[in-house]
Amino acid sequence: MNLRIKPAALATAMLLAVAPLAHNASAAAAAAPASSTATAPQKRLLALADEYYDAVARFDPMNATASGNNRYDDQIGLTISPQRRERQFALYRQYAKRLHAIPRAQLGREDRISYDILDFELKALLSLAPFPDHLLPLEQMSSMPVMLANLASGDGPQPIGTVKEYEAYLSRLQQLPGWIDQAIVNMREGMRKGVVQPKALMASLLPQLKSLAAAGADTSAYAAPVKKLPGAAFADADKQRLAAAYRDAVGAKVLPALARLAAFIETDYLPACRDTAGYGALPNGAAWYQAYVALQTTTALKPDEVHAIGLQEVARIQQQMEAVGGKLGYTGPAAGLPLWVSKQPQFSPFKTDADVQAVFHQLNAQLDSKLPAMFSVLPKAKLDLQLEPALTRATAANHYTAPSTDGSRPGVFWSVVNDATKYNATGMTTLYLHEGKPGHHFHLARMPELAMPDFRKFGGNNAYTEGWALYAESLGNEMGVFDDPAQYFGHLNAALFRSARLVVDTGLHAKGWTREQAIAYMRDTLGFEGRAKSETERYMAWPGQALGYKIGQLRISALRERAEKALGPRFNLPAFHEVVLGDGTVPLSLLEAKVDQWIAETK
Repeated sequence: MNLRIKPAALATAMLLAVAPLAHNASAAAAAAPASSTATAPQKRLLALADEYYDAVARFDPMNATASGNNRYDDQIGLTISPQRRERQFALYRQYAKRLHAIPRAQLGREDRISYDILDFELKALLSLAPFPDHLLPLEQMSSMPVMLANLASGDGPQPIGTVKEYEAYLSRLQQLPGWIDQAIVNMREGMRKGVVQPKALMASLLPQLKSLAAAGADTSAYAAPVKKLPGAAFADADKQRLAAAYRDAVGAKVLPALARLAAFIETDYLPACRDTAGYGALPNGAAWYQAYVALQTTTALKPDEVHAIGLQEVARIQQQMEAVGGKLGYTGPAAGLPLWVSKQPQFSPFKTDADVQAVFHQLNAQLDSKLPAMFSVLPKAKLDLQLEPALTRATAANHYTAPSTDGSRPGVFWSVVNDATKYNATGMTTLYLHEGKPGHHFHLARMPELAMPDFRKFGGNNAYTEGWALYAESLGNEMGVFDDPAQYFGHLNAALFRSARLVVDTGLHAKGWTREQAIAYMRDTLGFEGRAKSETERYMAWPGQALGYKIGQLRISALRERAEKALGPRFNLPAFHEVVLGDGTVPLSLLEAKVDQWIAETK
């Protein structure tokens, strides 16, 4: 799963990089309200947690939508406004003060976990206060104009089917020009202060903006809702009113604003952008990047430590790949194995999309017979296997969407097959273990079943979420699903990619690597051809975001090893997994404390 939002976005720094749990958070069976027997500290904590969750959603409603909270689908939020940003930080400081006034010792176990997570999140959000992320409002991965265009289909996290939903998206369109004007003001200030993006990122963004700006009022991506106005479901007056309002908003407001933005970037901003690649080149850049590293890994690791871990993991995995390469008939260096495999016809045996899906269904059945021995609690929700819709298949990545909180919709593993005849089969097992069972499904499908405040149910962190999914891949060894050397290669190849990202991300932002240096490393280490450029530019735009995956997996694996060593014959794998999953998403530091407590109690 890929995080599709900039990690610097304050309100979403703690939000999951996953599809929404429900289209309407108010309909979610989230935390049970405090009972009449609740203590005063518990009531204060739950009230503060709800207030915090609502404040975060109001501040950044776009990312609230992405996390399943649709209460503010009519707002885009002006998080890049310096004044609004300062007010939000002041609010977080106030929340932290109120939290610390609650006697933690008087809370029950579940409430202490909520207390600790809220404390962690507030500290993490406030750690970004010294850094002017609002002066870098645009990059090629997740700019507001593009994100808003991607919502226009109504098939994503923002539904557009009722009159109210049409009006909500229209409202967002009407607010976009104001956001654009604020972004231009911010970028001009960034030019004066030396806080600007790398030239390469703006060169990649500019064609996106020009393409959006060049469309007509009726052909624009933003006008997509008008093309599918419901027939009999809408009154004629509503259809005429909405069609006219959309045409006016897009043609008279949004498109001119986009043209203004594209012209500013091309004429003024791009020439002022920097030739360096990493945040280390920005004012106070080393501390800025360290804040991102802490945020994304939920640890106190330093960039140099992460870099060293990445190099160690790359070397370790390459040794394993040398061994498996021989079993596949490959005799060259380890770095060349991925490219060699990608060109061997025997590893692309499919003729149709259905052929690919049949393998995933077979794997699902195989895992259903093995996983109960490893887990004491299984998700109640079923897992559905679907092909990514044709409309989004060309740009989508394999991903998972969690079940609805009311149980009306199952979890779904979405596989992306653009050309079945070129689909490489070697990565299918590790992919399904990650996105399906026991990866994201065993974690995220259980979230609706747990009684917890909304900020936990709809929030989280990348290190735990993706760390668990990567750890889940490793369970394939114990279940025997990697006995096929081709599938074991696919597992190692995915692990090598996650490890190389530790090296590249820290290299760019902490060690002064150039863009070209990072591209060369990825090409030489992973056998990437064209993909090395887009991956490198992703890490340039999203400092630290790629670190949580591997750091999370290594921490969970290390905790299991610690427990096995400490408990010996008393170690129980299903019990360990329940300790990890039983309280939902937590920071890695809290997970470590949970495991240590379990070890002590089990002894």
